[in-house]
Amino acid sequence: MLTAETIAATRAAVAAARTEGKRIGFVPTMGSLHEGHLRLVDEARRHAAFVVMSIFVNPLQFAPTEDLARYPRDPDGDAAKAAGRGVDLLFMPGVGEMYPREMRAEVIPCALHRRWEGAVRPGHFAGVLTVVAKLLNIVQPDIAVFGQKDVQQATLVRAMVEDLAIPTTIVVAPTTREEDGLAMSSRNSYLSRDERRRALALSRSLFAMRDSFARGERRADALLTAGRKVLDDEPTIAIDYLALADGMTLEPVETAEKGTVAMIAARVGKTRLIDNLILGA
Repeated sequence: MLTAETIAATRAAVAAARTEGKRIGFVPTMGSLHEGHLRLVDEARRHAAFVVMSIFVNPLQFAPTEDLARYPRDPDGDAAKAAGRGVDLLFMPGVGEMYPREMRAEVIPCALHRRWEGAVRPGHFAGVLTVVAKLLNIVQPDIAVFGQKDVQQATLVRAMVEDLAIPTTIVVAPTTREEDGLAMSSRNSYLSRDERRRALALSRSLFAMRDSFARGERRADALLTAGRKVLDDEPTIAIDYLALADGMTLEPVETAEKGTVAMIAARVGKTRLIDNLILGA
């Protein structure tokens, strides 16, 4: 595996791969890698012969009150996992490489950012889209793979790529779950044993909505009631939102159909977790 800490070295490695006729796949991450990230690498490999992974904890997407300083970091472990999964180039820039001066331009998200995560975390998606646009400009991949767990992020990135005519195909890979159903997340490492047990209520609530949909229920209020009944058993979990949204626009729906997204965000102790699933998938 090649490694690079600079934009220039990354571009040079990608250019060399292109001279060999290789398609370029890209997996952007913030590190603290787990199996979910590594399956994104597998998905990229299905589409491209040369896979680039970036590891960069992006300060632009964290509010002053959020967990930038304590966000889990394991550069040596991450490099070993990336190499073991067959990443061809690992790009690990520092903040000074990505932002050598105060930013003078940013990507402003469309109206979609005002709901859900954007409502809870103002400014978050401007930071996300700005760093993703910069990474796509650095790597210039043919395809880039994002995870379904961050469904609003993936939807906004896809919209940005289409609207700004960025020549990269966005692939969204399914959420990877632990055996007990918890969505894999770097933030799961924050959870105590008891919090880890309580966090299962998030996926169970989504599964209850999925099962009700499978039995023929289509009314959004009834499906949401099924999800809330599960959450009622864990009253210490603070719910930011439990919602049903259109699979393309993420606007709330009154009637669910195949492709509707069931979404949840909640705080378990001091840890904020998100999850979602696609009804009928």
